[in-house]
Amino acid sequence: MGLAIVSSVVVLIVGLMMINFIMPEITVFRNSLSCSSPADISDATKLLCLVGDSVVPYFILIVFSLVIGGITSRMKLWKNY
Repeated sequence: MGLAIVSSVVVLIVGLMMINFIMPEITVFRNSLSCSSPADISDATKLLCLVGDSVVPYFILIVFSLVIGGITSRMKLWKNY
């Protein structure tokens, strides 16, 4: 049980550290599509800008769900014994 919590915390820390590597790529993506001037771009490009902006929140949700899933799966296995 303790190992599950420790390994989940390690996954959480590594996952949140990966955001620092993702953010420059999102900035390059936004600059290449010129998302900062929305009046000059088409609707499809606006949609791509929204998808690019939603990468970080979805990544954080995935990391949290992995951590919570890891802890709860160990709790279910531990409860059966």
